[in-house]
Amino acid sequence: VQLQASGGGLVQAGGSLRLSCSASGSSSDINTIAWYRQTPGSLRDFVASITSSGHTNLKDSVKGRFTISRDNAKNTVYLQMNSLKPEDTAVYSCAAGPWLGNFLSWGQGTLVTVSS
Repeated sequence: VQLQASGGGLVQAGGSLRLSCSASGSSSDINTIAWYRQTPGSLRDFVASITSSGHTNLKDSVKGRFTISRDNAKNTVYLQMNSLKPEDTAVYSCAAGPWLGNFLSWGQGTLVTVSS
């Protein structure tokens, strides 16, 4: 499966962005799609995930602000990010695989910059 992430940009603190992760190709081994983020000098950090059945998992610091959803007809997973904070600034990447932590494919990152 190939993943294409998009939707990043520059936004002021308190603003919103919606990231998209579009999947193409064979998806028979894909049950989970997740978003991770990374800042320079740091390890990639889990943000959110969603399974094919719709079960979601969110990092504690984004609960109440971020929502992950999927449109199976469009093979796309969305990360709606509201009330953005400067500390949310990072490169966000999506990944897909049979389960969380076992990813077969990564998309390229999309940069989110939140100004104070």
